[in-house]
Amino acid sequence: MTYEQVETHNGTPIKMWTHGVPVEDDARAQLLKTASLPFIFHHMAVMPDVHLGKGSTIGSVIPTQGAIIPAAVGVDIGCGMSAVRTTLKAADLADLPALRAAIERAVPHGRDVTRGGRDKGSWQNPPDNVNALWAQLEPGFAAITAKYPRLKNTNNHMHLGTLGTGNHFIEICLDEAEQVWFMLHSGSRGIGNAIGTLFIRLAQENMGDALKTLPDVALAYLEEGSELFADYLEAVHWAQEFARLNRVAMMQNVVAAVSSLLARPVELASEQVDCHHNYVQREHHYENDVYVTRKGAVSARQGELGIIPGSMGARSYIVRGLGNTEAFTSCSHGAGRAMSRTQAKKRFTVEDQVRTTAHVECRKDADVIDEIPLAYKDIDAVMQAQSDLVEIVHTLRQVVCVKG
Repeated sequence: MTYEQVETHNGTPIKMWTHGVPVEDDARAQLLKTASLPFIFHHMAVMPDVHLGKGSTIGSVIPTQGAIIPAAVGVDIGCGMSAVRTTLKAADLADLPALRAAIERAVPHGRDVTRGGRDKGSWQNPPDNVNALWAQLEPGFAAITAKYPRLKNTNNHMHLGTLGTGNHFIEICLDEAEQVWFMLHSGSRGIGNAIGTLFIRLAQENMGDALKTLPDVALAYLEEGSELFADYLEAVHWAQEFARLNRVAMMQNVVAAVSSLLARPVELASEQVDCHHNYVQREHHYENDVYVTRKGAVSARQGELGIIPGSMGARSYIVRGLGNTEAFTSCSHGAGRAMSRTQAKKRFTVEDQVRTTAHVECRKDADVIDEIPLAYKDIDAVMQAQSDLVEIVHTLRQVVCVKG
């Protein structure tokens, strides 16, 4: 058995793929709270990158019947990864600082609201490819905002195809054959956050006095068959599509920027991967149709390709799922944080950041210390702990990293 099984007082076990990886006590306590809910189906599965989250633990797979917990899905709905292998080789990347600058010009990133009220991490005039993708999303957005008009005045169209802040990134990587990959990590931006925040609050309000019976008010849920449940599913699935198209737009613009810099088209190979790791969808497990919430976890069905990034100084992996049914065919979404952002900023210095990212063309300033590789778990230990969930197809090392 490659997982630790934790028995709970209500009989819903927790299966944890965490051998050789530290798990904080607060995360274990949070897992027990989620597992205590009466609509958890069969068992919970916990990935090796598990750590404390808001409402529910990041790195957990939560199958439910008859209800969904909006806070378990989270507010960065549809956050995930995209990676493409190119026909470029390492020798084609002569000027790494110029490549980083080209990507930073092509993709709005970070967040800095000017006096005029515009976020510098958004578009002022979206390019044609972004407008075309927004046209696919606009009908669904109109339907959602007709019922929830407060969502209309949010970051939506102008933030499609933008990176954001925190652990979101765009990287140029090399695989074991020195082949160049483009890889990026982002989600549904401000509109996903607004949808998640709204329905977390509505779930709490809708529960009334029953909210007091929960081990954590953040675990407020929506019951299947209710109008709010249907509205949430519509909105969350739209946000997941926004997140996917957000990554599509960014990748298009990264390819175009690098092509322009190199003065020749960058051709893409057949290996192209995209995967959510904060989302909910209906699936079939143990002869039942259930809602599976992956909060910081990736689908790893038999033969399915996925992406497991390390930190901005550690290797990342393209993986193929092994279809492990006990993990609800899932795997980790990354290395996972070993400490909070606040702890990292207190513990480490700019000199530490420079030293641990010496091999990467990236920001090395005080504002990204919370993303220092030392703040993350050992990606090799994480991969070893889930060797029965995925197999490694490619090992990537980054040479350029763009962060907001």
